[in-house]
Amino acid sequence: MDDSTLRPKIAALMPQIRDDLEAMVALPSCAFPGFPSDPVHAMSQYVVDAFARYGVQAQVTPIPDGYPAVTAEIPAPEGKPTVLLYAHYDVQPAPKEQGWHTDPFTPTWKDGRLFGRGAADDKSGIAIHLATLAAFDGKPPVGVRIVIEGEEETISHLEAWVEANPDQVQADVMVVADMGNLTVGEPVLSIGLRGHVKAVVEVRTLAQPVHSGLFGGAAPDAQMALIKMLATLIDDDGNCLVEGIASGAWEGADYSEEMLRTNAGVLDGVDLVGTGTVASRLWSKPSVSVLGMDATPVAEASNVLQPTARAVVAMRIPPGQDPRDAVTKLMDHLRSVAPWNVQVDVHEDKVSPPFSQETDGRAFGLMRDALATAYGRDVETVGSGGSIPLLDTLRDAAPQADFVLIGAEDAALANIHGPNESVDPSEIERMALAQALLIQALAE
Repeated sequence: MDDSTLRPKIAALMPQIRDDLEAMVALPSCAFPGFPSDPVHAMSQYVVDAFARYGVQAQVTPIPDGYPAVTAEIPAPEGKPTVLLYAHYDVQPAPKEQGWHTDPFTPTWKDGRLFGRGAADDKSGIAIHLATLAAFDGKPPVGVRIVIEGEEETISHLEAWVEANPDQVQADVMVVADMGNLTVGEPVLSIGLRGHVKAVVEVRTLAQPVHSGLFGGAAPDAQMALIKMLATLIDDDGNCLVEGIASGAWEGADYSEEMLRTNAGVLDGVDLVGTGTVASRLWSKPSVSVLGMDATPVAEASNVLQPTARAVVAMRIPPGQDPRDAVTKLMDHLRSVAPWNVQVDVHEDKVSPPFSQETDGRAFGLMRDALATAYGRDVETVGSGGSIPLLDTLRDAAPQADFVLIGAEDAALANIHGPNESVDPSEIERMALAQALLIQALAE
């Protein structure tokens, strides 16, 4: 692919793109319930204004019952395809006790990376789209739709909006800039995302707390019952034991044990869990986690048996697994292993489907070539343990569309959802170049 025009143009745009990214990071756009709404709305307006500076007239689009999206449409020239560009502007919470070295909403440069909540996930995706369209002076040679979501990290209402307005997302190609390379400078295309289902389980055993000395050994303790139930979810190696859940072996790029230990911060001497390759464990096999428990805090412990205990159990499910079937099997498992005829209530909390990408589409092949040109090296395929629930909804709305999943959230250092999140601007620059090359190629 010929990058002689686009490469220097995008390079020249990067100082302003970095300024825009800093300004976006400074806005604490956390859309979770209980957080201030003003920064979320301010962020949506900033995105509109940023696109306008680069020649694209975007708008704040109300989403019923939720935070707005930012949308735009550039009509396609006759005979040219339309590309939908997706990212999200909301961010995860960033409590200081996570271990932040700097204020999470004060953009900070260190060792060539920009630190701050949302710097990578996913305000870098917005930056990629800004740079891409700026490279064409806001007049790309294909049609473009922009959808920047405001609730990807929490309970999204955009899915219902898409279902009610499928005409607003019609496109031949969907580019989702909410992913990343395993390592900076080594390009990959994501072709599969695990889904995510959650259930809340509550155990009841007694009418009230009772003395453990007087009744322990005969009266059932709810916390111990719940612990026994949770322990049945995995085997001794940490593999998921919920029956009937799809599982497979990953056939794309590998993910080394050393990289996993470094990226996840596994402590020295602590074993990894699961069996099979690390890539398979992360991308094509199910996993089970206990995300939270309502139990007696250590500081409040006393000599009593507890009457109730509750937990949130989550299961990541690989592509090919029906999410409704998975959450049903998870809940059935929890009910079936309850000891001592304790009273159990299990209910569904979340269902997000997995996603898989065909690799034989024209846009996918062109993006592989575009990334190879932008990075100067071959492109591998990877999966993701995370989920983007909207993708399945977009596929239903536009089944003819070819999906491409890219982004600047490198697995090695970005630390999305954790403390000290950061992004390498060179990833934004190269991803924007690749995206612009894709658009250029689609127009030919």
